Amino acid sequence: MSQLFRRKSVNVMISQSQNKTLSRSMGIMDLIFLGVGCVIGTGIFVVTGVVAAESAGPAIILSFVLAGIACALAAFCYAEFSSAVPLSGSVYTYTYATLGELFAFLIGWDLMMEYVLAIAAVATGWSAYFQSLIAGFNINLPASITSAPGVGKGGLVDLPAMLIILAITALVSKGVKESIKFNNIMVFVKLAVILLFIIVGIWYVKPDNWTTPFMPFGFNGVITGAATVFFAYIGFDVIATASEEVKNPGKTMPIGIIGSLAICTVLYIAVSAVLTGMIPFTQLGVGAPVSLALESVGQDAIAGIISIGAVMGITTVILALIYAQVRLSYAMSRDGLLPKMLSSVNNKTKTPFKNTWLTGIIAACIAGFVDLSTLAHLVNMGTLAAFTLISIAIIVLRKKFPELKGSFRVPFVPVLPIISALLCIGLAISLPGITWIAFVIWLAVGTVIYFVFSRKNSKLNN
Repeated sequence: MSQLFRRKSVNVMISQSQNKTLSRSMGIMDLIFLGVGCVIGTGIFVVTGVVAAESAGPAIILSFVLAGIACALAAFCYAEFSSAVPLSGSVYTYTYATLGELFAFLIGWDLMMEYVLAIAAVATGWSAYFQSLIAGFNINLPASITSAPGVGKGGLVDLPAMLIILAITALVSKGVKESIKFNNIMVFVKLAVILLFIIVGIWYVKPDNWTTPFMPFGFNGVITGAATVFFAYIGFDVIATASEEVKNPGKTMPIGIIGSLAICTVLYIAVSAVLTGMIPFTQLGVGAPVSLALESVGQDAIAGIISIGAVMGITTVILALIYAQVRLSYAMSRDGLLPKMLSSVNNKTKTPFKNTWLTGIIAACIAGFVDLSTLAHLVNMGTLAAFTLISIAIIVLRKKFPELKGSFRVPFVPVLPIISALLCIGLAISLPGITWIAFVIWLAVGTVIYFVFSRKNSKLNN
C-alpha cells in the first residue's frame, strides 16, 4: 500500500523545473493566447449550437455561467499549484506530490484520454466548417471521405479531420517558438471574427427567441448543458502543462490561467446570447451554427468570413491540445510511468519529437472514424475528473506543505476547493450512463498497465 501512494518529493519537482531540457521561451501574452487559442474553438463555433438544440435552449447562457463558475474555482487551484511547482504535467504532477503515485498515474491516464479525444473531436468540428467554407466556392468533396461512419451521411472516413491533425503535428514537432508564433496570429484572427459576429448579429436578435421558452428542457437541461459545455473550457488546463517552457512561471502561470478563463467566459456568454436570439434554438443542432445564423438573416458574406475565421481559430485548439498531450505524456515518461521513448527530446528542435508524432497519428485515426457527440461526452468526463482531483489536492498541499507558497493562493481553503469538487461531481453525474461505462473501462485498463508496467519502472521504485 505504501508503494501505491508513495509521493514524489516537491523539492525534486522544483529542481526538475529548473533544468533546461525544454526551452523557456513563452511570455505572459503567449500563455494567455495559448489558453484562449485552446478554449475558444469548437466550443464556441460548434458545441454552442448543439447544446442549445439538444439540452438547454436559450438557457445555454446559464449553462455557460454555471460551467464558468465551476471552472473558475478549479482554475484557482491550478494557479496556486503552477506558481508553487512550475513543472510540466498539470494535475498529474500536482497529484503525484500530494495524493500519491497510483492516483497520479490514473489521473494522468485519464488526461491522456481527454486530450487525445479532444484533438479528434475538435478536428471533426474543423472539418465541418472547412467543408462549409469550400462549398461557398462550389467545391464539394465526396461524402465517403467527409464524415465518420455511422453518422447518417454515408461517410467512410473524415479525411479533412485527419489531415489537419497531421499538419499541426508537423508544426508542433518543429519547436515551441514556431508553434507559438503561429498560434498568436491565428488567435488574433479568431477574436476579430468573434467580435464581428457579435457586432453584426446583435442587430438581428429577436427577444421572442429567448422567451419561447427560455428553459425548454427545464433546469435539468441547464445542468446537462453545463456538463457538456465543460468541453469548451479545458484550455486553461492546457496552460498548466506549459510550466517548464514559460519565462518567470511563478508570476506568469496564474495570470495566464485566470486571465484566459475570464476572457473566454465573457465571449462564450455573449456569443450564445446572440446566437439563440437570432434564430430558434431548435435549428442550431448543426456542424456550423454560427454560419447558419448569419445565413438565415441574409448575411452570407459575413457568414463566409466567419467560416474562414472558424477554420483558422479551431486550428489553434488542435495545436494547443497536441502540445498539452505531448507535455503530459512526456512528464509521465520522465517519471518512469510510461515508456522512455515518450520523454526523448530532439536535440535540434528541443521537443519530444517521437511523442508528438505518435500522438498526432493516434488522434488522426480516431478523428477519421468516430463521431463528434460520442467524443465530446468522453472528453467532459475526463475534464471533470481532473478538476475534482486538483480541488482535493490543493487541500492536501496546504496541510502537508504549509511552507510551500506560490505567487497565487486560493482563498477560503478548504471551503472553495470543496465547493469546486462537489460542483464537478454534480456535473459528472448528469452525463449519460454510457460515458461513465467508457470512463470506468478506461480507468480499468490504466490500472492494469500501472500494475504490469508503471509500478515496476517508476523512478520512485529505485
